[in-house]
Amino acid sequence: MSAYSTNSMPVAVGNWFTRAVNWMDGNGPGAWIALMVAGFIFAGPLGLVILAFILFTGRFGRRWRTGQAVQKRGFGCYGAGGVHVSRSTGNAAFDAYKADTLERLQREQQEFEEFLGRLREARDKAEFDQYMEERAKEAAQSENTSEEAKA
Repeated sequence: MSAYSTNSMPVAVGNWFTRAVNWMDGNGPGAWIALMVAGFIFAGPLGLVILAFILFTGRFGRRWRTGQAVQKRGFGCYGAGGVHVSRSTGNAAFDAYKADTLERLQREQQEFEEFLGRLREARDKAEFDQYMEERAKEAAQSENTSEEAKA
């Protein structure tokens, strides 16, 4: 027998319960929901026990919303369509193109945010100048009315 194993199957770790929970976690929240519904259909109290287990262990906590469960399953995507971009594809030309494109997009995003900042400053300055003009007009009108009242 050689020192290298030809079997690519992972070694099962833990008891049957731990393996079952890990398998359910690997299949995502839909598997837990299906198990809970089946528990309610076939044995009502079992569905309640599964629901309690899901709630108390936090099975639908933050990791499902951030996509960590999808990442653990081995897909290249995270959650809501984001692609894992730091991984090399093995194609040097494509990797260079991807790096250049990402750098260009980051630069354009920074330039756009700077443009929006300048636009906000200009709008705020215009609003402030208009306020100061209205205030000066009101002050001039109040002086005219006070002079007329004295005369």
